[in-house]
Amino acid sequence: MSMFCFQCQETAKGSGCTLKGVCGKTEDVANLQDLLIYVLKGISIYVNLARELGIVRQDANKFVMESLFATITNANFDQNSFVERIREALKIRDSLKADIVKAGGAIPANLHDSATWYATSVDEMEKKAAAVGVLATANEDVRSLRELLVYGLKGMAAYAEHAFVLGYDDDSIFRFITKALAATTDDSLSADELVALIMEAGKYGVDVMALLDKANTSTYGNPEVTKVNIGVRKNPAILISGHDLKDLEELLQQTEGSGVDVYTHGEMLPAHYYPAFKKYSHFVGNYGNAWWKQDKEFDSFNGPILLTTNCLVPPKASYKDRLYTTNVVGFEGVKHIPDRIGGQPKDFSAIIAQAKTCPPPTEIETGAIVGGFAHAQVLSLADKVVDAVKSGAIKRFFVMAGCDGRMKSREYYADFAAALPKDTVILTAGCAKYKYNKLNLGDIGGIPRVLDAGQCNDSYSLAVTALKLKEVFGLDDVNQLPISYNISWYEQKAVIVLLALLYLGVKKIHLGPTLPAFLSPNVANVLVEKFGIGGITNVEDDIEMFMEG
Repeated sequence: MSMFCFQCQETAKGSGCTLKGVCGKTEDVANLQDLLIYVLKGISIYVNLARELGIVRQDANKFVMESLFATITNANFDQNSFVERIREALKIRDSLKADIVKAGGAIPANLHDSATWYATSVDEMEKKAAAVGVLATANEDVRSLRELLVYGLKGMAAYAEHAFVLGYDDDSIFRFITKALAATTDDSLSADELVALIMEAGKYGVDVMALLDKANTSTYGNPEVTKVNIGVRKNPAILISGHDLKDLEELLQQTEGSGVDVYTHGEMLPAHYYPAFKKYSHFVGNYGNAWWKQDKEFDSFNGPILLTTNCLVPPKASYKDRLYTTNVVGFEGVKHIPDRIGGQPKDFSAIIAQAKTCPPPTEIETGAIVGGFAHAQVLSLADKVVDAVKSGAIKRFFVMAGCDGRMKSREYYADFAAALPKDTVILTAGCAKYKYNKLNLGDIGGIPRVLDAGQCNDSYSLAVTALKLKEVFGLDDVNQLPISYNISWYEQKAVIVLLALLYLGVKKIHLGPTLPAFLSPNVANVLVEKFGIGGITNVEDDIEMFMEG
């Protein structure tokens, strides 16, 4: 086998991609990503040694965070960018070692290979990469636990990066990331110790989502209930996708008065809910649906597209010359907008200039969708919600957060939402909502039956809402609430959301359309027995099971 990757839900045959990623990444990119993770573990070993001497290297923390993010599914497909990251990783690792020695610290003689291996050529990197991937851990259960932890760290790093860009960080989160990465190199750790680390990751998952929520709301205001246009105007336009609100802010500032409109796509839809963006009259609406439909929707948009984070699908030739990436996103042959320098905004002049030469978007739908039900907004409706529950008008809430994807089996979620009894309400966040946010599901006494909290980043809002309802109803346990969890997952940000929910004590979470391939049978059994984790079957039987619960 030329590669092995099983970190996403769509992995080949539900077991692992061995020739080319279903996501589109090549074996070279997959293996270099594995090698980058390997060297990050070595950096983490030195970061932890340096901390014992009072040395804190913010540049190393930032590099580890961004590099973990770069390996998330559908973020970066550019082989050269990973070669450069590995070279930079080796430099950072060496400089950390030098700092430790300079401070009078001792370098242990028995350091893990990830802290000592070195390469000067791409050939050496590729040779090493083939030997240090996921399957290098022979024991299936240890491998499963290690990868579950690493994938949680990838999701954690993504959320930490979004907050960091807005000027918010928490050293304890960086400290845990490097502690956990280094722990995956320790063969002496028992399965119980690894499980404890995974649960600790859930704790820091809650912390990082709270940090990001603070960063977003402090910078842009609390999301408001908003009707978002899904039609188009007659002006040339730019489409922005991903999750990075800072990029959107700077793009809106630079396009103001230019005659160029800006539309959101995919996970950027919830940006419309923030008060700070409502002042831009050229911030028109949302175009299209979830990430996996971009190969068609980017074609019909006609103008340039900016990808700020995952999820990128390998672009078609028909629009590749209109595609731009930024941050950790990359694809060979696609124009890249460099990072900010010296606190100055990014320069979007090239994408704006190209937009002015393009025809307006082709309309693919009309109307509007409503969102903005983050925790502050839902809690303002708390009395109304409580009354509806007490009167029986609302029988049950369904948390249907998570990711959308290509698999035909995901139509289950559209069918599930449509078939739910009329006295139920869906709480959602993430691109999973595109399966049902355009269905006419109505409302209950003025409360919409689909309450969209925002991006996958905003899953924290759903946890806050549940905990607040527990308090309002005077319950001892969040699991006593009339809330069921039917979550669809795709990539590693969904993993940290799951771990966060488990840390908060939420049980009987159902995951689909399939359980993660990286869960060995024994690890899966532990999750089933301890937390009641389950899968999905069919709409009719599952609704009956949930309603009885």
